[in-house]
Amino acid sequence: MTGYEIFDCHHHVGDVSAFLGVDAPEAGVASEVEARLAIMDAAGVARAAVIPSHAYERARGIADTRQANEGIAAYRSAHPDRFPVAIGIVEPQHGARSFDEIERVKHELDLDGISFHARFQGVSMDDPWIARYVERMADLELLPVLHAMTESADESLWKIAKLASSFSEVAMLVLDAFSTFEGTKEVSTVAERCPNLLFDTSLSYNFDFIEVFAQRFGASRVLFGTDLYSPPVGRRISHLVPQILESSLPDADKAAILGGNAQHLFNR
Repeated sequence: MTGYEIFDCHHHVGDVSAFLGVDAPEAGVASEVEARLAIMDAAGVARAAVIPSHAYERARGIADTRQANEGIAAYRSAHPDRFPVAIGIVEPQHGARSFDEIERVKHELDLDGISFHARFQGVSMDDPWIARYVERMADLELLPVLHAMTESADESLWKIAKLASSFSEVAMLVLDAFSTFEGTKEVSTVAERCPNLLFDTSLSYNFDFIEVFAQRFGASRVLFGTDLYSPPVGRRISHLVPQILESSLPDADKAAILGGNAQHLFNR
């Protein structure tokens, strides 16, 4: 459809209707994964990285986190050709107990990284436990995936920059940073300070600012991502694909943003 192999670096698996304050449709979908694959196929997306929804219930504490990680590993394993990458979760409020889960994520579940979404986790992105986890993750070659919904003070880009500066040799993937106008402006300051940070395109209302960012810092710093949640609440793929294709970027840069950079980052 596009002439490029598209790799979406940002899918969530799980019901997010309660967090959004909407009622889940009574009919739902017959098969979550089949509905997701249909959405991907309609948009020409070949593969995606999947992350559990951070809105999962945690009444049982770390046992629920472990179940979420097992679930995302199984989701990947059921369709490895379409979901070759799976990212897990650990909770900063579980303190030192999360170190065992980090080890399990790597050695037992064979996940590719760990996602932090501070606004869901009851902490701020500069929480000391996140830094301690990233230090352990670096030893295990697990990718830190950091959500930056910059309308939330807990996910401010300056806090992500503080973390990235402490581990300047560790590549980190930042999601949602282009979701607000002020965040989009701040991204350039943070990117200049922290060359180890990569950014996805999710939640940006257009590609214009990202195009300028790619021209300044290199297309290698940008990954295509959509923040697609489980259908039926999530059912639309990004509107940015046509804008990327129509941009003034060289074809090689378009190919890198749409899929090549994710393939390189995840070694897939």
